Amino acid sequence: MTLFILLIFVLSILLIAFEPIAKMNKAAVAMFAGVCCWLFYIADGATYVIEHHPIDFLTFIASNDISFLSVKQFIARHVFFSYLLSCANVVLFLLATTSIVEVLNNNGCFDFLAEWLRTWRPLRLLWLLAGITFLISAQLDNLATVVLLLTIVHPLLQRPDVRRIYCTVMVLSANCGGAISAIGDMTTLKLWTDGWVTPTAYFLHLVLPVSAALVTILFLLYHRLPRRLSFTFAAPYRGDDTLLTRPQRLLLLLVGVGGLWFIPTFSRITQLPACLGALCVLSLLWIVNELCNRSLLGSDRMVGKRLPMALQYANLQNLLFFIGVSLMVGALVEAGLTQKLSAIASSTFVNPFFLAPILSLVSAFCGNVVTLITSVGIFSSPYAISFSDAYAVDGLFWYILSYSTILGGSFIATGTVAGFLLLRMEGVSALWYIRHITPKVIAGFFVGLAVMMASHYCF
Repeated sequence: MTLFILLIFVLSILLIAFEPIAKMNKAAVAMFAGVCCWLFYIADGATYVIEHHPIDFLTFIASNDISFLSVKQFIARHVFFSYLLSCANVVLFLLATTSIVEVLNNNGCFDFLAEWLRTWRPLRLLWLLAGITFLISAQLDNLATVVLLLTIVHPLLQRPDVRRIYCTVMVLSANCGGAISAIGDMTTLKLWTDGWVTPTAYFLHLVLPVSAALVTILFLLYHRLPRRLSFTFAAPYRGDDTLLTRPQRLLLLLVGVGGLWFIPTFSRITQLPACLGALCVLSLLWIVNELCNRSLLGSDRMVGKRLPMALQYANLQNLLFFIGVSLMVGALVEAGLTQKLSAIASSTFVNPFFLAPILSLVSAFCGNVVTLITSVGIFSSPYAISFSDAYAVDGLFWYILSYSTILGGSFIATGTVAGFLLLRMEGVSALWYIRHITPKVIAGFFVGLAVMMASHYCF
């Protein structure tokens, strides 16, 4: 059964990596593969349970009959449930943050960004757009940031070639901004909720390398900018939502974004899951939203307020994809495959920096979510932690892993969900991205990696 689990995992990863060619939705593939892996695990569950959970299983059967049914019950309650709980923590957090973005966007809290971005200077727009996207994606998740800013920038820039460059800059800036925060990307959120990094230490270790990588990419993109820009601006229509004043919209923005910024502190003080803090912020924002929109409540004018369907569809697929990959890797861990890989990898790569190029290449083709979740399953084993402090909590490896997967996923457009949205929403071709963007991202990756190495060994 272990061989079948490994075979399903490898085949699903290949289908996910070649999604544009296979024309199969990666979320559907991941979910189906995750369920199949656990079905094969249950088929030989007694062997796996006795090998990896002997004490817990003996305690369980002490009060239950010894049968195949008791083995299945033990797997469902004590083995599978832990992975389901880990997925639920991330999914609830992302559902709450997406709802927060929906409330803010539907009330026009991001409309003033279009006013800031209007300039005829291409270089000024480049740095302004990159800086705004970088900062916003560090507080919101990068997927929501990309969708919102694409809907804002698309009507402003009429020339397709110019829009293609600036939208690519937004995606790269959003990926980099999400990489410096524990809540900025699904992968960083996974590391935090699993307890491998703490938000403050994570930010301090990643902010300089990621910023250096992004600045390098922007400098290399400078020569592709036009000499002058022309804008067209029209305020977005959301039904009768114009009753909110500018101070009210700023209040909603402060409550939403400020609350998200406070979530790591909330979790550290209360020791409760991060999703509870996100739900608390959502409920508070909801109350403030209803107070600001009292005149619209009870009428049908609120019906016109809707979040773009692109964000809802992309976020739903992203969550289902995350659940499927987590289930696949969980089956690998429980089957004992990751422990064997951990022993080989830990002894081969004594210095975690040697893993960075390999992780970046795997992330480019298989995606950053798959690469990070699989790596967590492999290097979180007791053998890796006992072998080197780099694999312990707040160890060097976890920072290298996060940096490599997010920057490596940006090598090609399909390596991250935000990059995949760029292909769909703006019509950017994968070939154009590889020819004009990939070399610059690779250069930025190695500059940021050099900064990380220098800060580690010098300080």
